[in-house]
Amino acid sequence: MDTGEVGPRTRAALDLAGTYVFGTEPGHIPAVLFEAYEASESDRDRALLGAALARLWAYAGQRNRAAPFAVAAVKHAEASGDPIVLADALDAALATHWGPDELEVRVDLAHKLADAAAHLSDVDARTTAHLWLLTVAAETLDVSELNRQLRALERLGEESRRSLFFAATRRLMLDLMRGRTDTIEPLVSMAAGTADELPDGELALSAAIGYSAVQSGDRSDPVLARARAGEEIAEQEGIREIFAEIAWIYLGLGLPDEARRLTAHFDARVLAQLPRDHNYLLVLQLLLDVALRTDLLELVETVTPLLMPYAGRAVINSGALVFHGVTDDTLARACERLGDHERGAALREKALATYRRIGATWWRERLEATGGAAAPDAVRSTTMTLRPGPAGVWLVGRGDQETAIPARRGLEHLHALVSRPGVELEALRLAGGAETVDQGGLGEVVDAQALASYRRRLQEIDSELDEADTWGDASRGEELTAEREALLAEVSAATGLGGRARVTGSGAERARVTVRKAIATALDAIHAADPVVARHLTTYVRTGLRCCYEPDPESAVDWRL
Repeated sequence: MDTGEVGPRTRAALDLAGTYVFGTEPGHIPAVLFEAYEASESDRDRALLGAALARLWAYAGQRNRAAPFAVAAVKHAEASGDPIVLADALDAALATHWGPDELEVRVDLAHKLADAAAHLSDVDARTTAHLWLLTVAAETLDVSELNRQLRALERLGEESRRSLFFAATRRLMLDLMRGRTDTIEPLVSMAAGTADELPDGELALSAAIGYSAVQSGDRSDPVLARARAGEEIAEQEGIREIFAEIAWIYLGLGLPDEARRLTAHFDARVLAQLPRDHNYLLVLQLLLDVALRTDLLELVETVTPLLMPYAGRAVINSGALVFHGVTDDTLARACERLGDHERGAALREKALATYRRIGATWWRERLEATGGAAAPDAVRSTTMTLRPGPAGVWLVGRGDQETAIPARRGLEHLHALVSRPGVELEALRLAGGAETVDQGGLGEVVDAQALASYRRRLQEIDSELDEADTWGDASRGEELTAEREALLAEVSAATGLGGRARVTGSGAERARVTVRKAIATALDAIHAADPVVARHLTTYVRTGLRCCYEPDPESAVDWRL
């Protein structure tokens, strides 16, 4: 029976999990937690142990291992009826959805966590909720909400040394974002006095000191010693994001050769395999900044297309420990360096506007100081070519320069879109021509009978999960959890607002996939001939069931078609 207290084995396992240092190899801790999880028959214990396992794997960069435990933790927490346990499980769910493509999910989960923790007296649960809300506010650059959550943390800091550490370090983040350096000493002192409350407190403190030194111009020996120690940790633990962070700090301390040395850890293969987790944007932003300021052109060319899909985003360290500017900043300088001056100018203006809005003085002044490179007239030309050439080839280029590339179906799709800017064309029409008609189709993506079957199976899975938990069958539990997530994804994809079935045609869906792939292949071919034209089309061509070329009216292009 659930007595309302965790068992001794659960407590011992959770205490061990509390020693884990963010980002490091977890060693035997997951095994201890999992053994306790399998042995437990209490919803409360299983929720806490599942949440600890989910966080541990997520922080170690193993999201796929984390996700099933996060799902199970929320389920057990809801069954336990304990709001503190539910808040802990929602924190774990947030940790497993920390990637750059899951911001909307994070916003939703953060507010659910806030609701769960709103009436709790437990300081740690409330601190966790406010820290997540602050993180989301920083990611979305909602300065008013950021201030509100920071004040909540500071009030909690009056009750808890752990909360005080978070309050001091996040106040430092906000002050540095605004270009204030006069508060560095007292806030660092406050954080240093409470860093022992977290297993990775000293590591977080070192990061805060290093970034503060860059913005304040402090190049003292103690700062350099902390940077060296950070590099040693990165080497010992194999934590790549720390290499990127230390490279940025070395550069800010006036050690460009040291910064270049650390970027060698990130070749094209490593960058292509980077997991899209909480460190993805951070690593790309830091590397691109270092590459631009140390003239590593090959690295600029490699990182820019990886970061470009995230234009307009704020970049923060894990948990909003450090603000690293907006992607528009580095992308603007990268585009200028690569010759795409029109796009670079547009991104620069967006970055400066964002910095002015949020009061990011240091970042605004730094970007303004770099200036905008003036391009030669030939390169600044707003004329671009995308037209059929002799049999079997197409011509692409800018100004008077044209390059022949092999004919591809995707080039025809792009030509049709560019010929009619602002006009949506159905993928079905692009794939088969103007006379194509979607005959029949599937109607609803999934019919009512299938949806009902899915929902019945979901109910069955919940019962089977209870049975698997009762018998301690972890393997069966993982299988059922995976099946449950797959079915939920199917139901979500097949239903719209209010659970109504989405309607589409089978031919239209096939056309969407075919056109998207054809255009992607064509863009690769264009990029080899003229990267600027390729980047322009990548930015302003939207694919889907309906496709469209939507150019920026302030950066108009005269197309030679």
